[in-house]
Amino acid sequence: MFFHNFKYTLKTLFKNKILIFWTYAFPIVLGLLFYFAFSDIEKGETFKVIPIGIVQNEAFLNNSFYQETFQALSKEESEGQLFQVAYEDEEKCKEMLQKKEIVGYLNLENPSKIVILENGINETTFKFVVEEIESKNKLFQSLLEANGSQNGIDENFIKQIYESVMENRDIPIEDESKSNLSYTMIEYYTLIAMACLYGGILGMYAINQKLANMSTNGRRVSISFLSKFKLLVSSALAGFITLLIGVLILFLFTVFALHVDYGNSLIQVLLLIFMGCLAGLSLGVFLSIILKKNENTKIGIIIAFTMFCSALSGMMGITMKYVIDKNIPFLNRINPANMITDGFYALYYYDTPDRFYLNIITLGIFSFVLLFLSVMVLRGDAYDSI
Repeated sequence: MFFHNFKYTLKTLFKNKILIFWTYAFPIVLGLLFYFAFSDIEKGETFKVIPIGIVQNEAFLNNSFYQETFQALSKEESEGQLFQVAYEDEEKCKEMLQKKEIVGYLNLENPSKIVILENGINETTFKFVVEEIESKNKLFQSLLEANGSQNGIDENFIKQIYESVMENRDIPIEDESKSNLSYTMIEYYTLIAMACLYGGILGMYAINQKLANMSTNGRRVSISFLSKFKLLVSSALAGFITLLIGVLILFLFTVFALHVDYGNSLIQVLLLIFMGCLAGLSLGVFLSIILKKNENTKIGIIIAFTMFCSALSGMMGITMKYVIDKNIPFLNRINPANMITDGFYALYYYDTPDRFYLNIITLGIFSFVLLFLSVMVLRGDAYDSI
């Protein structure tokens, strides 16, 4: 009887077009909207080589430290290329700056050294690098002066100090903006979380078919000799399988069509999806049993709860997740959508699995508590009349 009811419930769920739309089609449509809305938002934030000018005067030509450092940082086709340098006289540099062909220029004869028109990320980077070069240059000069003698300076010592100071001048500048600045990735993680919680509709519908106060089929079941527990478990399992298939389809769609990066731990990603689906199903079962409302009301409550949780986890704006984490951290710890989103976030950004498994355990506790309460409430249900 268990497998017969499982098969029957599975067929019923797949034939319900409204349920399939909300759990299969709607998340995919929303994912496409995210893609079109966010596909170009980060292109302007990827790292680009910064055009600068250096005044070619006597002060610069006599400073080998600055020359070698900027040669290293402007070497073309190098992973560490940070600047595209134009070596010109001061008048030409001013002209290029006015035309915005460069973000600023360096003049070692000028006490202020750096000349810029406005403040920005590129200008700040330029100023920071020059300050670092200057501090290393001063260190080098002070070490030379401190170790000088009446008989001159030890050439081997000079070579050692020079190499020690200069070995750190080539700071590798790599375009890691995708992995470090891809805040829109959270939107896709919340999409998976939303799809998992929307699965509560499947769990709710499957259980409703076995409740005497919700359906004709439930009334027949309530007066039959069949095991109510087995029927409920088989119905819930059918809802879980239906939900899991839908979320896996969404996951594959985001990977191959939308090119979303979930990191390199496929098994852990699948584990998180599994636990997310279990949490969504548990939510639907719990609300189906404790709410003495009609089916449409229950669906509305599940959708509203899902969207509220998704918004808090970052779907409507990544900053919301951080605002809640900072001000009301407990709220995100009990928010199932945030548990799922944060699990993906932990896999993508962190090398250690501690934060990921904390979310897995929390999702397990969330699911267990809801299912346990559902069983307790169901055992106490009694009807004077049906």
